Amino acid sequence: MHHKLPGALPFRLLLALALVVVAHLATAPADSLPSWQLNDKLGHLLTFYGLALLVDFSFRGSGYGLGKALPLLGYGLLIELIQNFIPYRDFSLLDLGADALGLAAYATSLPLLRRTPVLAGRWP
Repeated sequence: MHHKLPGALPFRLLLALALVVVAHLATAPADSLPSWQLNDKLGHLLTFYGLALLVDFSFRGSGYGLGKALPLLGYGLLIELIQNFIPYRDFSLLDLGADALGLAAYATSLPLLRRTPVLAGRWP
């Protein structure tokens, strides 16, 4: 049995909020942020996994692929480029790689997500 998911609008609002929050956290001084017990690269992976899910659920007319992943990877690159110009931040290819792994992890998890009853309504 498939559960009825809300339309795309709530997911688009969550996506917009998530993009703003991520940009804020990425540009704030690290010592002003809450101390997370997670490894930084794992945090990048999980963040971009979540962004991939929000993009996929926000724009349901097509499947998840490069058309959705590449703009998110570009967003990650933009954040890294901005951080390069912030004295207390650094550009990191490893962070960008962790972002890409999060996007790939979402793609890899799609067969499992499609079988998850609460999410299965996303796919025909």
